[in-house]
Amino acid sequence: MVTQDLKKFNTPVFPFTAIVGQEEMKLALQLNVIDPKIGGVMIMGDRGTGKSTTIRAIADLLPEIEVVKDDPFNSHKSDLDLMGNEVKIAIQNNESIETTLIKIPMIDLPLGATEDRVCGTIDIEKALTEGIKAFEPGLLAKANRGLLYVDEVNLLDDHLVDILLDSAASGWNTVEREGISIRHPARFVLVGSGNPEEGELRPQLLDRFGMHAEIRTVKDPILRVKVVEERTSFDQNPELWIENYEEQQQELRDRIVAAQKILSTVELEYDLRVKISQVCSQLDVDGLRGDIVTNRAAKAYAAYHNRTKVTVDDIATIITLCLRHRLRKDPLESIDSGDKVLKVFKDIFEIDD
Repeated sequence: MVTQDLKKFNTPVFPFTAIVGQEEMKLALQLNVIDPKIGGVMIMGDRGTGKSTTIRAIADLLPEIEVVKDDPFNSHKSDLDLMGNEVKIAIQNNESIETTLIKIPMIDLPLGATEDRVCGTIDIEKALTEGIKAFEPGLLAKANRGLLYVDEVNLLDDHLVDILLDSAASGWNTVEREGISIRHPARFVLVGSGNPEEGELRPQLLDRFGMHAEIRTVKDPILRVKVVEERTSFDQNPELWIENYEEQQQELRDRIVAAQKILSTVELEYDLRVKISQVCSQLDVDGLRGDIVTNRAAKAYAAYHNRTKVTVDDIATIITLCLRHRLRKDPLESIDSGDKVLKVFKDIFEIDD
């Protein structure tokens, strides 16, 4: 009864399964949710194409998670990599841990955020006078085990983007002030969005996003009308609209949970792994991040389709998302980076058009 009352005060979220088009963005988000170690997704596209709506929708779609009650880091009750120090100490002392269920955290990072707001701060005065490590958690603490969304990430200070990417990659956030250090879990799916007209991220930062989805304004008039009608209907009666899509939402939710469970059993044959690395080598991709992400994404895609063996088609579907932003761009080259990835993929995997 309490849950139902709370729902009345929550802002209705447009159902993920009701979003028309933008398949590339939707796929990238789902794969990152299945395997957060893919490394997040950068979504670049025109204004007003539903980037924010889709990202909020995927967070709302996901099932609730069990967390330690009143813990600022959404600590897991048994996974050491997902719990704060206080919970670890309590478990070591055999203290009883009370848990509760919460919606997957979905944290918005505002453009004007300071480093202290993002990482958290240490109360130096309290530490010196009382000898207590008083820590004020930041957005990274709140995002643990959830999603962290940065709109217009290409306008965010490079230093902050670096901090976000470091935490997303390592799963930890370390705050150091005046010789005092506090470390807490910060494992989240980092989602950045932006408009390429307002500038690109530096290549060094862009490369550290696992996937890069490009979205465009829908051109087909019939599809545009459908998008407008669906949004208008939702705004007029969100409760009814959400109810109409509940069955589809539950089906997709179950599919994602099932994929998460079988992910560790999915196999990628050695020959296919070699060919993926051949593609990366021929495209002159710096480092090995491209190889690793493509391997992970292919496995997540196979798991999404309830299979434990990766196929060539799986790799074909995800490889552009994983590599297009890692290419060195030649200003004189007219071919789109996504087309270039597919062309090399087809050559190496010997696929005819």
